[in-house]
Amino acid sequence: MNTTSLRPVGWAPEGGAQPAARVSRPLLALGLGVLAVTLLATALGSLFLGSRSIGIDVVVQALVHYDPANDDHVVILTSRLPRMLAGLGVGAALGVAGAVMQGVVRNPLGDPGLLGVNAGAALAVVCAIGFLGIGNASGYVWFAFAGAALVALLVYAVGSLGRDGATPVKLALAGAAVSAALTSVTTAVLLTDAATFDQFRFWTVGALTGRKLELVGRLAPFLVVGLVVALCTGRALNVLSLGDDVARALGQRVGRTRGVVAASAVVLCGAATALAGPIPFVGLVAPHAARLVTGPDYRWILPYSAVLAPLLLLLADVLGRLVARPGEVQVGIVLAFVGAPFLILLIRRRRLLEL
Repeated sequence: MNTTSLRPVGWAPEGGAQPAARVSRPLLALGLGVLAVTLLATALGSLFLGSRSIGIDVVVQALVHYDPANDDHVVILTSRLPRMLAGLGVGAALGVAGAVMQGVVRNPLGDPGLLGVNAGAALAVVCAIGFLGIGNASGYVWFAFAGAALVALLVYAVGSLGRDGATPVKLALAGAAVSAALTSVTTAVLLTDAATFDQFRFWTVGALTGRKLELVGRLAPFLVVGLVVALCTGRALNVLSLGDDVARALGQRVGRTRGVVAASAVVLCGAATALAGPIPFVGLVAPHAARLVTGPDYRWILPYSAVLAPLLLLLADVLGRLVARPGEVQVGIVLAFVGAPFLILLIRRRRLLEL
């Protein structure tokens, strides 16, 4: 038997190049710990860095002895703490979901938009605003979540048609087709209703600002469950990365496994998109950055993505506050400037593209 057929799909030597040396588990665990500490420091830093700086002592006082008469305490508890928690949850969700999607459909450009999640959420929000008159985030967030989930199921059903079932190519094509159709419908609704467009544009840019603790709490169970399930799928993704035929030969039920793994990604993407809007590039950048350290082993790619993605998101959020004082640049815009060059680099580096 040709042993090269059993190498993970992520192993893609180019021009005779040898695969990167395998990093030992203790070093990978150490690196993950360092990243976790860095993430914690960044999260704490996001509480006192912003359009106006607040001292660390004031932040501690606000968290321990909240005084509603103190303006700084109010800013910390009602604005910066919720957006920090939202950034942690949304970042982890998008990072893990991106890694899962890349593994399920074996597409290096996999992200929350690949299965139509963004398009489904956007259309649901537009319908909630335009037809039902729902104008606040706590109201239409559930429509965004439902739209993302339903459209992802539709994409999977369409991609499963035919004798071969839900192959990576069919899922990618089905996602692109459904996304294009839904985007056209969304645009048509927005062009005929200026009021809906004015409300929708603030959501679609992708932002952490204005998120309340109540909203974060409502979506936290979806994020936690989705993360727990997705983080347990590393071994299954490793087997899927060998190809469907090899996976079946190893005793894995490919269709059921791909459905469960994709469902966890849908839950994560739907909850994250509903909470913060369609945040770009996080689900694309974080898994590839993780893969540069961990190699093609999804048992490590997933936890690394869960830490790298919120780190990237919070850094972009803080940067957006600092560069436009006393205003701020929304995190979705900042990430677009970061993610676009990375996408160009990813396309140019064929070795990364050959998952």
